[in-house]
Amino acid sequence: MFGCLVAGRLVQTDAQQVASDKFVFNLPDYENVNHVVVFMLGTVPFPAGMGGAVYFSFPDSTGAPVWQLLGFITNEKPSAIFKISGLKGGVGGEHPFGMMAMPQAGVSVAQVGVSVETLDQLAQQTPVSSATVSSVDSFTQFTQKMLDSLYNFSSSFAVSQAQMTPNPTEMFIPASSILRWYENFQRRMAQNPNFWKT
Repeated sequence: MFGCLVAGRLVQTDAQQVASDKFVFNLPDYENVNHVVVFMLGTVPFPAGMGGAVYFSFPDSTGAPVWQLLGFITNEKPSAIFKISGLKGGVGGEHPFGMMAMPQAGVSVAQVGVSVETLDQLAQQTPVSSATVSSVDSFTQFTQKMLDSLYNFSSSFAVSQAQMTPNPTEMFIPASSILRWYENFQRRMAQNPNFWKT
């Protein structure tokens, strides 16, 4: 019924059914995973009024599982991508998986669990905020970091006119023109993050 995908790895469709309404994927070498996608295979829909709460579990310092709610999937939203690289160890909440044993102690394995629950139950749960992926926000963040990097890099070469050594093959750009461009680009991004597409 479910699949799990990590970039650069084969798709997993071999979820272990650990209860009538609970499924688990093992995720080896999870420290090197940034995002995980959980999706319905399309062969079996959820029963009417039901959906799947998606949890992520990794071992704490004692090897006990720490489960965190990532989000959910439903017949209307059959797939979701979650960021797991920013989750904090040792911080877990209530979960439906009990104290399931983690696979093979000493091995770097996490688990992704899907718990079939009513849509009303799903609506009342609050996922871990750091697991949400937002493409527009990440693009805006990237652009801001790029602007800062360009300005800081070009400013590191700034010299006063008195410090300049004449060089007829070198072209100089006033730092004030880079600053003007930087401020103009920031203003346009704030007004419309997609302005560059026109």
